[in-house]
Amino acid sequence: MTDVLRLENVSIEYTNRKGTMRIVDDVSFHIAPGEALGLVGESGCGKSTLALAAMRYLPRGMRVSKGRILFDGADLATLDDAALRRIRGNRVAMVYQDPMSSLNPVITIGRQLVEVPLLHGETDARKAHERAVRMLHEVRLPDPERMMTRYPHELSGGQQQRVVIAMALMAEPALLIMDEPTTGLDVTIEAAILDLVRELRRRFGTAILFISHNLGTVARICDKIGVLYAGRLVETGPIRSVFGTPAHPYTNGLLAALPRIEAGRTAAPLRPIAGTLQAADRARTGCAFAPRCSFAVPALCEAAPVPLVPADGAGQLARCARLDVVAAAVRGERHAAHGARLAGDEADAPVLLSVRDLSKRYPVGGGLSGGVKGEVRALTDVTLEARARRTLAIVGESGSGKSTLAKVLSGLTEASAGEARLGDFDLGATGIDKRPQDLKRRIQMVFQNPDSTLNPSHTVEHAVMRPLRLLRGLSRSAAKAEAARLLEKVRLPAEMLRRMPHQLSGGQRQRVALARAFAGDPQLVLADEPVSALDVSVQAAIVNLLADLQAASGIALVLISHDLALVRHMADTVAVMYLGRIVEYGPADAVFAPPWHPYTAALLAAVPRPDPDAPEPSIILAGSMPSPLEEMKGCPFASRCPRRIDGLCDTTPPPVRTPAAGHDIACHLDLDTLPATL
Repeated sequence: MTDVLRLENVSIEYTNRKGTMRIVDDVSFHIAPGEALGLVGESGCGKSTLALAAMRYLPRGMRVSKGRILFDGADLATLDDAALRRIRGNRVAMVYQDPMSSLNPVITIGRQLVEVPLLHGETDARKAHERAVRMLHEVRLPDPERMMTRYPHELSGGQQQRVVIAMALMAEPALLIMDEPTTGLDVTIEAAILDLVRELRRRFGTAILFISHNLGTVARICDKIGVLYAGRLVETGPIRSVFGTPAHPYTNGLLAALPRIEAGRTAAPLRPIAGTLQAADRARTGCAFAPRCSFAVPALCEAAPVPLVPADGAGQLARCARLDVVAAAVRGERHAAHGARLAGDEADAPVLLSVRDLSKRYPVGGGLSGGVKGEVRALTDVTLEARARRTLAIVGESGSGKSTLAKVLSGLTEASAGEARLGDFDLGATGIDKRPQDLKRRIQMVFQNPDSTLNPSHTVEHAVMRPLRLLRGLSRSAAKAEAARLLEKVRLPAEMLRRMPHQLSGGQRQRVALARAFAGDPQLVLADEPVSALDVSVQAAIVNLLADLQAASGIALVLISHDLALVRHMADTVAVMYLGRIVEYGPADAVFAPPWHPYTAALLAAVPRPDPDAPEPSIILAGSMPSPLEEMKGCPFASRCPRRIDGLCDTTPPPVRTPAAGHDIACHLDLDTLPATL
């Protein structure tokens, strides 16, 4: 059978005023009909460049300097513009990480979907419309006919991504290229999308090139994997072989850097890969990974090109000169006992933040008619606490109220009822403009995107010194010395103070953001998805750094995240939120072990595990979260709960079950029937 996509010794170069740089070097792989290949590696390794090359859509300055890219046996380089137009969007489709890069904000979803078949041969507008509605149903969007009339901004991020997938699949392409298609999505939406992609492979025989830095999603959806480093394929083979016996030190490093949901809070610290990828590594004659590799021997690894050679697993190839030594070391690591972190006793950790019956409502206007149409119930009777030297994780889907809670605590909005006390201050009743300087100092935030914190027009020194002077009143010379100390604390050299944010990598920018947050000597740090945009190795380094900073300073850390494996690794206490309410709350060990609230069980089942043999999720949530405008008489989760008791759950507020002290589950199911199989 002819491969749908085949790359033969492909090299790609980028030319600008400074010269020519090789971005991709001698990469070969192939994908057959119905097969999925995952491409993984750190940012800058060439994954997205290869995807664009497969569409013959490289940006200006880039070109395929060597090799061939074949689609259905035809060399893409030989096709004229008309032939390319017939292929793109019809035989080959691409889904990008940001759905808004594919959606026109001023055109309805329906018009954008119908445009696809009309551009590729369909002449009947009614049939094109029916096809679009059918595809929206296929991607499990509620009320497809109504969805056709909406504009992109009226949809959630997960809904936008499903619309883009529907658009890509309208022509039933032979090849679907997905570039980080689930990054930033809720774990339940991610599970539904991955389930959809698997179903489409089965039904249509679609070949898939799946690009991701999330090894869990790759393990769930792909048959084989290619690991890229500095533009070179360093390991490739069947997914089970590569995950089971990683042959290249870089592959082993990626897997070792992952938090594991089964490991728990007391697991050993994550193991990030030392160093960073440098531009000069692409031009190395030998192994590009050698400067970061603990197994490297210059005479073997750097003197001559290192070829891809067979490794232990069937069909597995690796580009390493010391395969035997690496394999023996990996086996030793897996059998060695790792030192575990000590879990602290809650009794010795004083409560810093106490939240009681906190609610937040936003009035919704009646438009031209005036008056109030209703109110959005963003938070309802939220009760929790955060302790010194401990991490409270808040989890739940988008729209569950996590960020609203962070806004109330940080003073960006005031609560409608209840209280959130930090010492003598009620944070819920005290907006940022009313807070004294000392209170502002005691609460700091770390954002998902460090660029939200760093002004691109100012140096790192300015970013770190500003809170030192404003919040702690230090003189310029004292602030400068303290800024250097803070950078050392987050493991950056003092020379970074003179750099601009654009001169730093993503991981370095997030370290600077941490230094800025800790500059005020805070008591409470709110971290909103602090590592979700980072590569797994950089993520591991930041997570370890946060743990070290917390241990040294004694802060209470409130972690907002949709990554439950990360939460399992970091959290002491977990609050599970749904539609503005806490449905489960308690110690992490209790929340991650049965009995679970049905919503918690659905979140845990949806977590992608970096194990190709992990069972398929037994629970995939259907439908969408109800509107926060709706009046909820019973359990807020009732409309989507697979274990709903009709006539009870949707009409009567659930009682709070307490399996153990400090562990609360709001559910009508009794404790004997709550445990579920994931």
